[in-house]
Amino acid sequence: MVSSFRPYLFVSRYSLYAVFLLGCLQIQLGVICSLGIWILSEAKLQAAQAHQTWKSPLGLTEQVTTANPESAQYSKPLPYRLKPTPILLAAPENFNPDLRLPPSRPEPPLPEPPQQNSSPPPLPEPPQQNSSPPTASTKPKTPDAVLESIDTDYYYETDNFGQTNFFLEPTVQFRLRNGNKIFFKTGFNFFEQRGIESITNFPLQVGWQGKIGQVTLQTAAGVDVFNRLPTAINLNVKVDAPISPPRVSSSGRLLSAVIISGNLEQGPYKSNARTLENQITAWRFGPDLYWQIDRNTSLFSSLRLGSYNDGNSDVQSFSRLERKFGQFSLAANLFTWSYDRDLERTSGYFSPPDFLVYNGEVAWEGDIAKFLRCRLAANLGRQRLKGEFDNANTYQTRCTVKLSPSIEADLGYSFSNVRNQETGGSAYGGNSFTGQLRVKF
Repeated sequence: MVSSFRPYLFVSRYSLYAVFLLGCLQIQLGVICSLGIWILSEAKLQAAQAHQTWKSPLGLTEQVTTANPESAQYSKPLPYRLKPTPILLAAPENFNPDLRLPPSRPEPPLPEPPQQNSSPPPLPEPPQQNSSPPTASTKPKTPDAVLESIDTDYYYETDNFGQTNFFLEPTVQFRLRNGNKIFFKTGFNFFEQRGIESITNFPLQVGWQGKIGQVTLQTAAGVDVFNRLPTAINLNVKVDAPISPPRVSSSGRLLSAVIISGNLEQGPYKSNARTLENQITAWRFGPDLYWQIDRNTSLFSSLRLGSYNDGNSDVQSFSRLERKFGQFSLAANLFTWSYDRDLERTSGYFSPPDFLVYNGEVAWEGDIAKFLRCRLAANLGRQRLKGEFDNANTYQTRCTVKLSPSIEADLGYSFSNVRNQETGGSAYGGNSFTGQLRVKF
């Protein structure tokens, strides 16, 4: 949520220019390194059994927002990319997470590990005198790990109360020989706020994703390094299990599925510069439910319980019912948020004792050209804070550009007046830019 729109995408008027260039160089270095690894890799892992796999509700076709109106991401339809979700990203201002992080493309199912032969292999026959010497096998050996993709996420948010948050985070993902995945995430984040010295953050995280039967498990752990604050630890765990087997059409479209997820996250609460300066951290946990009712109707619901190191706690829920009509769609969204205590003045984060947002959404999505696909959406509704009602409107757009068969780029923009801080009698308004560059190998 943000208000004062700035025609440039730099995070700060002065010092951020150099820091932003550093972030850009980091992306270029990551792309150059990844291309080198691709060229030197021995072989590529082949895709297997398309459209029988469902991915975690952090990648299931579209994404929904999660736990904190400044930046949390929930997931919505199938087959979601399993990707660690920052505990700060949950927001009523963006009811269609699809526009904050672009929907990931379906990936092939994880191949099952090779079965061991129960009987011992036959003994080799002694060589005949006239037999020709054995020739070395020319079949290439499967590498232990293959570079699969590099995704770079971009998020820039500013509002009419002098708050700016900037995130630039590339994630490098490898597929192992047994079908499991490992990923490495780093990046550059910047937080600026009136009356507070700006803070820069360099996240470092290592994660693993695999399947145990029909259950998909993802774990990740790392550290957050700050320019003027102590280093903090972060971790998250996500488990996805199908309640009913997903059905997919011959064209790869999801027809029906019921998936439940369990989530556990811990780390710095990246709401704004003041919250970080106060070294606020939080544990968040709770379930997600995704139900593909039919090929055009879906329901997503999420519940999060939070526990903060300043003694506060919160309960947050989000539900979304969506119906598609060709290139158009209608959706109803409901968001509730309640804290035990209002500590915004002392701890710095928005902590409403009673916050409710509900709205209806109208959206269109279609191909403008062979290489360009866009989505436009408008959310109109109401918000209630401390018993007082006000309008709650959000306008969003996102476009995907296909640069090559293996490279795609997304750019999105959103304006919202849904609050993420106490504003008194003043109106709130916020602008946010989002983007992602995806390179598949």
